[in-house]
Amino acid sequence: MIKVLRIINRFNLGGPTYNATFLTAYLPEDFDTTLIGGSHEEYEGDSLFIPERYGVKPQIIDSLKRNVSFKNDRAALKEIRALIKELKPDIVHTHASKAGAIGRLAAYKEKVPVIVHTFHGHVFHSYFGKLKTLFYKSVERRLAKKTSAIIAISAIQKNELVHDHKIAPASKIRVIQLGFDLNIFQENHAAKRIAFRKLHNVDDERVAIGIIGRLTAIKNHDLFLEVIKLVAKKSPNKLAVFIIGDGELNQEIETKAKTIEEELGQEIFIFTSWEKNVANVLPGLDIVSLTSLNEGTPVSLIEAQAANVPVITTNVGGVADVVMNGHSGFIVNGFNPNQYAEKLLELVNDKELRQKMSQNGWNYVKDKFNYTRLCKDVEMLYRELLLKKK
Repeated sequence: MIKVLRIINRFNLGGPTYNATFLTAYLPEDFDTTLIGGSHEEYEGDSLFIPERYGVKPQIIDSLKRNVSFKNDRAALKEIRALIKELKPDIVHTHASKAGAIGRLAAYKEKVPVIVHTFHGHVFHSYFGKLKTLFYKSVERRLAKKTSAIIAISAIQKNELVHDHKIAPASKIRVIQLGFDLNIFQENHAAKRIAFRKLHNVDDERVAIGIIGRLTAIKNHDLFLEVIKLVAKKSPNKLAVFIIGDGELNQEIETKAKTIEEELGQEIFIFTSWEKNVANVLPGLDIVSLTSLNEGTPVSLIEAQAANVPVITTNVGGVADVVMNGHSGFIVNGFNPNQYAEKLLELVNDKELRQKMSQNGWNYVKDKFNYTRLCKDVEMLYRELLLKKK
């Protein structure tokens, strides 16, 4: 039996929870995986329902918090080291930055044979100032030397890690894209569309645009709001704009949205907070938007295409590996609201274009981002690394 200890930052809604859940539940039978991670934090959606849905019971490490804290980080390191001594894993696999730092250090100190880390994104631009960014790069470079292999979730991300930020040599980094249970987004599509739009009083003639994610600076909702104002002024179609998620900027974004509505003379924004079952939400939307300053592989765009919804996004992180530009959606370079609004207007005003892109999206993501492919790729990497240790 090959023992794996899998560590994620925290159980909040997002790609890491899905990734860790499928890799815990669906590796071959000769793998025995234990999943641990911190709790979700204020303004974040709790994602523990995801592992529970697939029969996984994770262990919560209360001291594993998002923010840097000497007291909490030291306690988390001690607890994880104790767990490693108890479990004696052959592999420790960490997911995302905080788990990657504490988990890899614990595994290295306990002499775990194979240490793997997945970058689900990175904080090397648009998060912090120059000095703090340099500090985090330095930490990651030191951790990389203690790591058997690093997983990048897109070819673009690997290029950034190797060439732009010089975290590790290319030989140490393997590209393995995320994987999801995408068939659920195809089930009862028409009924879900009717139910969602009826719930929110949106008739079928209105074009529903959604943005999904934490209400925080990195998601750049200011650009989204400015674009919506431009589109609403120019399009003959009535809009329903869904802001799905929560975060520390909730009140600020709601206030700005209300100001735009007053300027337009119509109510168009609908704030839903977190939606646990996004498979029931997406069929009700006509377009999904992303305006982020930085991303790893944006889950919302994969899920939208799996639900036959065309997308529009800024060209950040691994977006170009997720969206077929011009076929399943539009990728907009830069952060100019007029350029973004121009492409969004095409989608809003052309129902036939949206319908064509909707099928292209499903055909593109259904195999490329399936969890069975993810598990097979990671299994092959694990066996390769273990063989090298013999």
